[in-house]
Amino acid sequence: MMCAAQAAAQGLDVHLFDHASKLAEKIRISGGGRCNFTNRGATWENYVSQNPRFARYALMHYTPGDFLALLGRHGVAWHEKHRGQLFCDDSSQEIIRVLEAECRQAGVHWHMPCTVEEVSLLSDKFNCAADGISGLSVAVEEAKKDAAKNNDGSTHDDVISATSSVSNDEQQFSRNAFCLNTSAGTFIAKQLVIATGGMAAPAIGATDFGLRIARQFGLKTIEPRPALVPLEFNGVEWADYVALAGIALEARIANGEGKKAVYFDEDILFTHKGLSGPGILQISSYWDGQSPLYIDLCPSHDLETILLAEKQGNKQQLGTVLSQYLPKRLAQHMIARQGLSEDKRLAEYADKVLRQLAQSIKAWKITPKGTAGYKKAEAMRGGVDTAELDQKTMMSKKVPGLYFIGEVVDVTGWLGGYNFQWAWSSAVVCAEALRK
Repeated sequence: MMCAAQAAAQGLDVHLFDHASKLAEKIRISGGGRCNFTNRGATWENYVSQNPRFARYALMHYTPGDFLALLGRHGVAWHEKHRGQLFCDDSSQEIIRVLEAECRQAGVHWHMPCTVEEVSLLSDKFNCAADGISGLSVAVEEAKKDAAKNNDGSTHDDVISATSSVSNDEQQFSRNAFCLNTSAGTFIAKQLVIATGGMAAPAIGATDFGLRIARQFGLKTIEPRPALVPLEFNGVEWADYVALAGIALEARIANGEGKKAVYFDEDILFTHKGLSGPGILQISSYWDGQSPLYIDLCPSHDLETILLAEKQGNKQQLGTVLSQYLPKRLAQHMIARQGLSEDKRLAEYADKVLRQLAQSIKAWKITPKGTAGYKKAEAMRGGVDTAELDQKTMMSKKVPGLYFIGEVVDVTGWLGGYNFQWAWSSAVVCAEALRK
């Protein structure tokens, strides 16, 4: 919708296609229903990609401040919740209302629900037979306001957008014009914008449509996988931790050791199958699928120094002391895993034993068996290789007139509004390029 509204506002005839029956479901359910629509601190460094710097131009061209200005024009109240994360005061429906209003005001034509069955280049011999491909939202932008009836009775519109753009007469186009077969008819477009999102949350209509289109036209893609997703562990290995389900605490989670390791200081949550919470969702985007994670369960304290100091002349039990720094159930669990007794006085333990206990808490090493999958993921990592696209326009370097924006591109933001900001920013630079 963002791309469609911006393009139509520049005078382009834009048609919006979406196969969903409900508008912008991913926006509606995001942020607990209040939509974490951006992050004040969004820069290219907050994104995972084969080339994170690819996002730099778009993020600098259309900033969080620009989106806030848009919301201000529509009277949307918002607040900052945590670490630059901005949410609607009311509900995520406000963001949908703004985008829909922008589209209506600019004159975007809507086709919804509408399935895009096939996308192909217009050849010398016109041929657009459907092959069953369906997509969430193909965006095509551009053209003159005109329509003509084909011999078979279908209509050629000038532009299909927010998902696609069209023109009326195949004779006007080069071989790089696009033919779209849809459930609403056949359309021809000079420019086609794929704004279909990633594969996360299939329950609300997410598919791999955008990736299939990219591959169809010969663009390289980076292998997609769930991102911002809970991690699960081997059932036998995790059996000892099931009793901790429901415990949440701040931790430092790293994907490795040494200076090159990526880490986050965020809350984690123990579940029956593994670990979740903001810290785990963040590190999941950096996990390679096989290496162990390193977790400091008490990042704010030098636990070894504390335990050794508390030991001197202290008659308190080990469990009592450790529970001052960890949730009680977790403290009891970590003590038991070391074969120690929580009821024994701290002073009765040798320094070496206390050091080992502190180490087990400060450097917990554990290897996930996998993720909770796209059903639980908030985003997709991977997508259309950024090397295939122009960062200032989002157009394919191989196929003139073909654009990819948002999550379908290999640019995945951190948790906290970064993915929405990438969606807004990439949409705007693309829309501006369509007019040139």
